Amino acid sequence: MSARASQALLQCALGWLSWSLLVGALANRIPTSWLAAGHWIWRRPWRESRQGFERRLAIRRWKGWLPDAGNALPKGVAKAALVGRDRADLERLMLETRRAELVHLLLWPFWIVTSGWLAPAGVLLNLLFACGFNLPCIWIQRYNRLRLIRLLERSP
Repeated sequence: MSARASQALLQCALGWLSWSLLVGALANRIPTSWLAAGHWIWRRPWRESRQGFERRLAIRRWKGWLPDAGNALPKGVAKAALVGRDRADLERLMLETRRAELVHLLLWPFWIVTSGWLAPAGVLLNLLFACGFNLPCIWIQRYNRLRLIRLLERSP
């Protein structure tokens, strides 16, 4: 590998890491009122269903393979730590799924920044990385939220 290619690779790795840490740290400061169901960020013009995620994406087969980095930063929360079944725990987990989704939505566009130092093929590779790294995480958060809504509807 040439020195130029090594430098570009290092810039990408450091860029993705720095951006991820910044977005994660800022996301941990988001007020819970922004994560509430009625906020405009969470409205969708299309209908999502658990069954759709299960049929089209086979999400139940692979979702357990992805790590949960929710507690990687101070004040972060691992979704696995919120396993209680009472209403307060389920509502808190719902908020954390929204926070995680927002993090991955904000991480995704970093690939555009790489166009500042990469050739088009390198930018394309970063786009593929951004999609492969973030899309599954977004899908899992949306799927889990649909499951939580169902549990909350059944909860007294």
